[in-house]
Amino acid sequence: MKKLFILAVAAFCTAAFLGYSYKTPVPEPLTPACYISCFTTEIMDQFKAEASTRAFAMLHDNPKDFTLADAAGKAISFKAADGSNAMGYEIRSKKKSNKWLFVIQEWWGLNDYIKKESETFYKDLGEDVNVIALDLYDGKIAATADSAMKLIQSAKTERLESIIKGAIAYAGTEAKIYTVGWCFGGMWSLQSSLLAGKQAAGCVMYYGRPENNIEKLKTLNCDVIGFFGNKDRSPSPEVVNKFEADMQTAGKKLTAYKYDAGHGFANPSNPVFNKEAAEDAHAKAVAFLKERL
Repeated sequence: MKKLFILAVAAFCTAAFLGYSYKTPVPEPLTPACYISCFTTEIMDQFKAEASTRAFAMLHDNPKDFTLADAAGKAISFKAADGSNAMGYEIRSKKKSNKWLFVIQEWWGLNDYIKKESETFYKDLGEDVNVIALDLYDGKIAATADSAMKLIQSAKTERLESIIKGAIAYAGTEAKIYTVGWCFGGMWSLQSSLLAGKQAAGCVMYYGRPENNIEKLKTLNCDVIGFFGNKDRSPSPEVVNKFEADMQTAGKKLTAYKYDAGHGFANPSNPVFNKEAAEDAHAKAVAFLKERL
């Protein structure tokens, strides 16, 4: 009888817990209005807050397995600004060049897909540019959204900036710095161009969260081209519109292309992959960079 009573209590508790779970709404990303008006923190902290939510993770399906064959580049190490070791994947120009394209990873890390994208840009830009894909996670790579969330949560802004500053020093004081990135990397593409100062020569960002501090944007020394999805919720169309207005206020040039697509539309591993939009965006990105190389 006692066993039956215990089983009944356990069954009741389980049912109550499941009932609560099913009724609990899925958390929503922070609203565009909130990002526009109620944050006073740095944009990187804003992104980390959103990227730590289940709703943001649900925008990203686990990436498909991909292994890069016949790699054109090689793994390198260089000194970060804090004196520690940093890493990347580098493809050197066939002849000496002071042109450098920094390729910034998605929130998954520097996986073989990003290395492949680096090689594609290298070939399409005419092989007269040094390409380095930065490893912002210090060798860690996520294969699931849950693990990517943990990497985002543990990523320190100071460390990320230290790696980027180290890469700028590695390229040299005479280097012209171009940047490209997707999502997390789209945000850091713009931040890298800000860190590059007068060496910044062109910034490409795919659906990355834009800087919203106008005083910071005033220090930008290059043009920006951005590719965004009108079905995206991070950044949403409202955030992109605000970015356009902020860049105009700052006196900087932004060319924004908006597609009838969702977050991650340029990544073949994403269920919302839009081949037409991805090809159009890539062609425009290459043309933008070539014009400034």
